[in-house]
Amino acid sequence: MSTGYLTIDLDALVANWRALDAKTNCETAAVVKANGYGLGSGKVATALARAGARKFFVAVAEEGAAVREALGPGPEISVFGGHMRGDTDMIGDLSLTPMLNSVEQVTRHLEALPGHAFGMQLDTGMNRLGVEWDEWAAVAKITLAQKPTLVMSHLACADEPDHPMNAYQLDVFHQMTDGISTPRSLAATGGILLGKDYHFDLCRPGIGLYGGMPFAEARDVIQIDLPVIQIRHLEEGEVVGYGNAWQCKRPSKIATVSAGYADGLIRAISDKATFWYGDQSCPLVGRVSMDLITVDVTDLSETPQALTLIGPQQGVDQLADVAGTIGYEILTSLGARYARRYKGS
Repeated sequence: MSTGYLTIDLDALVANWRALDAKTNCETAAVVKANGYGLGSGKVATALARAGARKFFVAVAEEGAAVREALGPGPEISVFGGHMRGDTDMIGDLSLTPMLNSVEQVTRHLEALPGHAFGMQLDTGMNRLGVEWDEWAAVAKITLAQKPTLVMSHLACADEPDHPMNAYQLDVFHQMTDGISTPRSLAATGGILLGKDYHFDLCRPGIGLYGGMPFAEARDVIQIDLPVIQIRHLEEGEVVGYGNAWQCKRPSKIATVSAGYADGLIRAISDKATFWYGDQSCPLVGRVSMDLITVDVTDLSETPQALTLIGPQQGVDQLADVAGTIGYEILTSLGARYARRYKGS
């Protein structure tokens, strides 16, 4: 094959969910938005449901439809984006639970789907999604009377444990919700790691399930192996790739591997990233192009058939550091051309 292999370890994914669940005394859901952080929401959700997860979160209703198809009836699937115009039939037919974010959404939901499950999202200072303090004061009585499944908010700086915004948002959330009988949720992965004060009734880990920071104890979930299409032998002074971006300083053996920015391997790793052949490192040289990457394999004692970009020697966050980004972007950018292989569960 000339496409890369993306190996997804579902047993590691489940182990990460169980490890995060063990840090709480409340229910632990699973965030499977963005197609399960790029790994396949159906496969991911099914593995987690078998492990005991009963509540799942997606970003938009269309994602919820894919997860419902995989899981069937029963598990609760909540939609962070709420009840958007045009989503009514999908929410109703597929028993999705929108997290309502505005007075407009509250009105739309209660009028279009009376008696249908919903939750409320509150803005505690992130200024992204959720009803603000004065809006909550205006709609709290009517919405709580309809018995929402959850009242939630989201932390802006949970990956920085000492950031004062964490304590601030926790205090605001208490002020907005103390005294209600509805289950509450504030913590995603970072919030779980902040401690039990942030856990309330439900935690919603996302990135930590997939092996990403800030969950440093996470097991690696993915490996990317890229096939070598061609080997070129260059003399000192010859150049490689677009723009003559790299020039040999010695006679070199260059492997052209099948992947590029169309596969989510962003151009920012050009001339910076490291590939691996077993425990031997091989530098990426020149620019990442749409479909191809060139790697210096001069020091290998044998000709490789494939090289590893993400695996035991280099995790998602290490590659993200090279690119000047975060593991979330690496995972969710993975393209459709990989041959996906699922292990376990």
